[in-house]
Amino acid sequence: MKEFYNNLDEATLVLCSLSIILFAGFLLTRLTKRLHLPNVSGYILAGVLIGPQVAALVPSHILDHMGFVSDIALAFIAFGVGKFFKKDVLMKTGWKVVTVTLWESLLAGLLVTVSMRLIFHLSWDFCLILGAIATATAPASTMMTIRQYHAKGDYVNVLLQVVALDDVVCLLTFSVVVAVINAGSSGHVRIMDVLLPVIYNVAALGIGFLCGYLLSRLLTPARSKDNRLILAIAMLTGISGLCSAFGLSPLLSCMVFGASYINLTEDKKLFRQVDRFTPPVLSMFFIVSGMSLDLTALKTAGVIGITYFLIRIIGKYGGMYLGCVLTKMPASHRNYMGLALIPQAGVAIGLAFLGQRLLPAEIGNLLLTIILSSSVLYELVGPASAKLSFFLSGTIKRETKPEADRNTGKEKVKKYPEKKPVKNAG
Repeated sequence: MKEFYNNLDEATLVLCSLSIILFAGFLLTRLTKRLHLPNVSGYILAGVLIGPQVAALVPSHILDHMGFVSDIALAFIAFGVGKFFKKDVLMKTGWKVVTVTLWESLLAGLLVTVSMRLIFHLSWDFCLILGAIATATAPASTMMTIRQYHAKGDYVNVLLQVVALDDVVCLLTFSVVVAVINAGSSGHVRIMDVLLPVIYNVAALGIGFLCGYLLSRLLTPARSKDNRLILAIAMLTGISGLCSAFGLSPLLSCMVFGASYINLTEDKKLFRQVDRFTPPVLSMFFIVSGMSLDLTALKTAGVIGITYFLIRIIGKYGGMYLGCVLTKMPASHRNYMGLALIPQAGVAIGLAFLGQRLLPAEIGNLLLTIILSSSVLYELVGPASAKLSFFLSGTIKRETKPEADRNTGKEKVKKYPEKKPVKNAG
């Protein structure tokens, strides 16, 4: 295979690699669908199989230059999450959702940080980054489950806001952790080392709002569908590039971009257009993540990864329970909503790549391996847990099959007598 690749020029090599990546993802999702597993698991598995440690179908130097895929994918995910931050929905819940989100996200992060330090005696830098990543929840898995079972109501509205705010808390926590680590490596803590990331993120919020405002003015009713999509993607990629230049994740900015646009226009059609464009981008993101999975590190990461997997779930559920008790939310929210916060994929994987750059090579690879391997487990368990949460809370009803006739085995069709027309009494 290497000899064949050596005879190709760079442009041809990139095109062949993209084709292999997309085909591999498509083929593996055929298998995962038969096993009733989420597509994310198929994409990550496809990446492992075609990656440098198994089949090596994609050259490693091409993989080294595909870091931009994660930024673009996270930008699309964040833009889609932004549409759930509508003013009328936020006004109903307000501070309660913020309080609950802080409890469930920060408790999970705190438990993971402390347990990794006490149990495995890992470095504080590693534990802090892993704890910051633990605060995130994957909105995609939760939204897919909601759509599949047509779940609606106050329970779903609160859950969506919590899942979206989760990522805001995660990004801010991650930024503070990065500032602390950078300050520690320089030997002294400076105020600007802590404040500068916060200032950058606030500026990113402003850019996101500005893009939402500009897009609301540019997308007039006369604008064609093609141009609407072109302008939206141009702004999303522009935000990603600008954030990358300052070492920021595009999540916060793109989330505000989506939120400001939906509140200024009430236009849901654009989000549906972008959703139809994103599947290949998201599949490449997860496949490239799978290709980066270090299989040799799984021996070391096995026990650590399982511990991280379990402690994060305990933190999420316990934090949600305590937050709901303090805010006096309904019993259904308190008892069952924590089950819907288990999934973790896109945001966590993207931040794991950022964290890998901050740590020494060996410990950075361990971090990425833990997050990738646990993401597969979370994506296996998460959708089922979310469905159980909706069922126990009464948001969706139990799935029942039509009663079958005992003799023929055919489904009974209930017949109702025809209603006679009512004569006009007058």
